[in-house]
Amino acid sequence: MYKDIKAVIFDVDGTLVDSMWIWKQVDVEFLGKRGISLPERLQIEIEGMSYSETAMYFKSMFNLTESLEEIKEEWRLMAEDYYRSHIELKSGAKDFLKLLYEKGLTLGIATSNSRELVDYMLENHDIGKYFSNIRTSCEVDKGKPHPDVYLKVSEDMGIEPCDCLVFEDTLSGVMAAKSAGMKVFAMSDEVSLESKDKLIEMAEGYIHSFYEVMGYFE
Repeated sequence: MYKDIKAVIFDVDGTLVDSMWIWKQVDVEFLGKRGISLPERLQIEIEGMSYSETAMYFKSMFNLTESLEEIKEEWRLMAEDYYRSHIELKSGAKDFLKLLYEKGLTLGIATSNSRELVDYMLENHDIGKYFSNIRTSCEVDKGKPHPDVYLKVSEDMGIEPCDCLVFEDTLSGVMAAKSAGMKVFAMSDEVSLESKDKLIEMAEGYIHSFYEVMGYFE
């Protein structure tokens, strides 16, 4: 499986970094300012949506008067400090990226987050140098579970989808990568634990740390 891999593509939130909890807190505060309680299954409903798709969902669902750009900018400002200095990388992430890079594999990012917040995180952890390509779901027609963002990264890299390995944490993300024709490892994350059985069923492997797969590439 691994000897034919030419590129490795990473999701960001819940996969490279432990940040999914931040977005629930942002949603609580954002809606709370408007006198709205957080719906119980909101995170499940918006899983995999692009930043823009999520803003459209909020505007429609909660009858918001703000424009989509105003909603997205408010979210960015609320999350900026976390991404600049507080969120931590998942276990083994930096060592794994360094190993893959030194082995000559092409590395990319396919995320539903905003590009600005991703850039803050990459700079904070000094890992931006490892990635040749970064794409967000806002740059393609449809967010996850559609394969568009993964296919775009693959196209940019000039590498066939079948030669790409993806790391994802959510069911929608794994579905997107598999629909793109890529191999996938699922990363354990607290927010997606209720999907664990399905993730194990769909993915080539289920891990809790990148250290668990480093041996395959050494």
